[in-house]
Amino acid sequence: MDSSRPVGKSVLKVLLGLVFIVSAILKVFDMDRFEIYVYSFHFFSLNFSFLAARAAIIAELVLGIGLVSNTLHKMYWWGSMAMLLGYTLLLIYALHLGRTDSCHCFGDFLQLDPKQSLVKNGILMFLFILIYRMEGWQTPFRWLILCLAVMASTIGVFVVSPPDNYTSSYDPEKNLQYELFDHALDETPLDTLGLREDKQVVCFFSTGCEYCQMAAQKLSLMQRFYGFPADNITFVFMGSEDGIDRFYEESASAHYRSVLYPDVVKLLKVINGNFPVIVLMDNGEVVHEYGFRNMREDEIKAFMAS
Repeated sequence: MDSSRPVGKSVLKVLLGLVFIVSAILKVFDMDRFEIYVYSFHFFSLNFSFLAARAAIIAELVLGIGLVSNTLHKMYWWGSMAMLLGYTLLLIYALHLGRTDSCHCFGDFLQLDPKQSLVKNGILMFLFILIYRMEGWQTPFRWLILCLAVMASTIGVFVVSPPDNYTSSYDPEKNLQYELFDHALDETPLDTLGLREDKQVVCFFSTGCEYCQMAAQKLSLMQRFYGFPADNITFVFMGSEDGIDRFYEESASAHYRSVLYPDVVKLLKVINGNFPVIVLMDNGEVVHEYGFRNMREDEIKAFMAS
């Protein structure tokens, strides 16, 4: 009997566990984009997508720890295969929708499109088949290890990256300087846009701001999901014309009416030096104001639908 086979399978199992753990950790550090990716399928609301993204990461961590510990082998094996199968079905659905964006399997560290991720999942599932007949370590503490893995993973994920709707950053922001903003609406380049008429969404973005890009992507998804009138959305940029083109490309946002604000100093005063600022207006009156972390899907949806 070749004694190297059990050793080789044990090493393979540890490596598979480490792949799950590394994948989960990289998602945590790219949490904002992973949340938006989960939300982009519109299976869940924005707030529930925060929790769904973290639940997926916690499951990966628990499975990874279980595989490395070599306890409860069959349970972790079936759990891992079920997760890979679930991700695979999601990727097939993404391809059906014609999507080519990164699935954030390894966060922002490794960009894989749906086809590449399907190949990756196929390889992982084949490797899991190779270790199916392994026997797990029969320690009396195996259930304790599972409980500790669940507790540590859950606490770790929520401490390192708490959901926005459970933190103080979700509270309403007051960065917009209302008097300066009111004057800016009557001055070039905003005076010809009819922003005092009907319901309007005015977004102040910097072309090089990562959080502005993600805010634009969130708003774009909401507009697509709920059919908001695109003509009532205006992006006011600080930057350059080339920067605006890059902004749309990198944010994967729909293209809306865009204005390059020439007076940078005045623009920064209007928004108190903070990007992004998203303003909802009804016939010239400010109704809601948001930053990136406190965008409220229910309020935006109700405002545009009313």
